[in-house]
Amino acid sequence: MLSFSILGALQIRTVSGPAEISGDLQRTLVQTLLVNEGQSISGESLVEEMWGDSAPDNQANALQAHVSRLRRRLKSLEPDRTVPRVTIHPSGYRLTLHEGELDGAEFVKAVRQAEVRSETDPGATAKLLGTALSMWRGPVFGDFTGGTLCQLACARYEEYRMRAMELRFDAELRLGHHSAILAELHEAHGNHPLRERFCEQLMIALYRSGRQADALHVYRLMWQHLADELGIEPSPALRRVENAILSHDPLLGSGETSSYALQMA
Repeated sequence: MLSFSILGALQIRTVSGPAEISGDLQRTLVQTLLVNEGQSISGESLVEEMWGDSAPDNQANALQAHVSRLRRRLKSLEPDRTVPRVTIHPSGYRLTLHEGELDGAEFVKAVRQAEVRSETDPGATAKLLGTALSMWRGPVFGDFTGGTLCQLACARYEEYRMRAMELRFDAELRLGHHSAILAELHEAHGNHPLRERFCEQLMIALYRSGRQADALHVYRLMWQHLADELGIEPSPALRRVENAILSHDPLLGSGETSSYALQMA
């Protein structure tokens, strides 16, 4: 059995340890097949991803040669497997993946599960997402992002990571753990200064920690940043949080409410 990790530099793990895929074209081929998460992809798309504008004249033969090479490599890692990992279909090429074999797919599944239970079970949500986020070892594919399809997949997985962080922070705030996550919120807001949800959560955590002035300072910096970078004002949700802090709204201090902005929306 193999497992594939893309939440960081590409890794393939076998029962006897990690295995390498050598060569940029082979890595691009594997990564492109993996981000399709078990679905077929056309030969034309694979050629474009692997060679771009530098595709060889004999594209079909070149692609088939790389697919055959990959099949042999994967077969050597799973000698007992009878059906090849990479199969050819009328719709294109497919890398077979079973449940639990791709960390990216498992991560997305965990985020979707958390979205369903976040309102009713913050404890389980925080634990589920904490475990899921620990799967990340760095940017998707590390410093080898590949072509357009892989780059789009990187952006998709990254958006799920941001969503997971938001949901986890919401769950921790519902549990009254505002002081425990302050450092993480500062880091998340600093790394993603235009993402207003992190700003809302940081303001709420600061206010609940008795730091009203700091919460308002974060808002003013966010307002200035949005004006300078995008020429816009803070969203109504973010302004509601500011107004709630200024008026010491009792709802804002409730550990049962993860986001005042959502509660008042």
